[in-house]
Amino acid sequence: MKKIINDPRNYLNEMLEGIYTAHSEMVTYVNDDFQCLVTKKKKEGKVGLATGGGSGHLPLFLGYVGEGLLDGCSVGDVFQSPSAEQMLEVTKEIDSGSGVLYIYGNYNGDIFNFDMAAEMADFESDIRVESVVAGEDVASAGPASPGEKNTRRGVAGIFFVFKCAGAAADKMMDLDNVKRVAEKAADNVRTMGVALTPCVVPRVGKAGFSIKEDEMEIGMGIHGETGIRRGKLEPADQIVEEMLEKILQDKPYKNGDEVAVLINGLGATTLDEQYIVTRKVNQILNEKGIEVHKYFVGEYATALEMAGVSISLIKLDDELKELIDYPAYTPFFKQ
Repeated sequence: MKKIINDPRNYLNEMLEGIYTAHSEMVTYVNDDFQCLVTKKKKEGKVGLATGGGSGHLPLFLGYVGEGLLDGCSVGDVFQSPSAEQMLEVTKEIDSGSGVLYIYGNYNGDIFNFDMAAEMADFESDIRVESVVAGEDVASAGPASPGEKNTRRGVAGIFFVFKCAGAAADKMMDLDNVKRVAEKAADNVRTMGVALTPCVVPRVGKAGFSIKEDEMEIGMGIHGETGIRRGKLEPADQIVEEMLEKILQDKPYKNGDEVAVLINGLGATTLDEQYIVTRKVNQILNEKGIEVHKYFVGEYATALEMAGVSISLIKLDDELKELIDYPAYTPFFKQ
């Protein structure tokens, strides 16, 4: 392992201390717990938006706490869920009388702890909490049968859910409508990723899996979960063609649709490469008559130093388009 760190056991707190130092005008923490991060720009009467999840994915999740987006985030250790008690502390801090909406990824630990936190918030503080679980990963989709549990992992596309729900809340929509917007956004997002190298969890000190120098894995998850195909590394255009074909078929996205597109680096992929991917995505969408309203290119959900990229599309209607365009200002995202 080669990282610029101190004791791996202090990795999380030292990283969070650095964030609070650099962005002290925007975020703070609750009850002396660095892992309970909240905005300093609390807006009275607004629905509170909370997320949470393991660290190691910056700027996901905590990087989207700020104006026009989220109000709080409970931060777990690397690739680990935060506790229900931490989620509760964030919930109580961000509630301003209009209720709180949880938006988080489709992982069992997060689901269990957020459900528990919601129950405690209702019992202890009489705070109404609703939840939207985002799961948009095409590679982990199960059989598409009505009423079946969503098996899709929540990956980079959750950014679009944060963006739309954050704008809706900032426009002072009530809790039911903010939840409706979040659910609509989540339903219209699809993501596919490709990984080229593994990541190293600091406490473990070695790669969580191995992949040969000349290989890639299509559909690998952001914690190293198995994808759908491993094979020889191909040129960028071929990789994009395979990934985008699976995304477009899954929703499906079709001629005449309007979308926003997220090209996301997984931690060790240069912006140069991300824009090469963007170029090919645009060519394919143009050929299929799918109009792109806006591109977002950069690191939005990483996996430590994993090399790779993901592509996310959200199908837009007039409401979602307005919310995507709405101003936002956080330590890691400004529009």
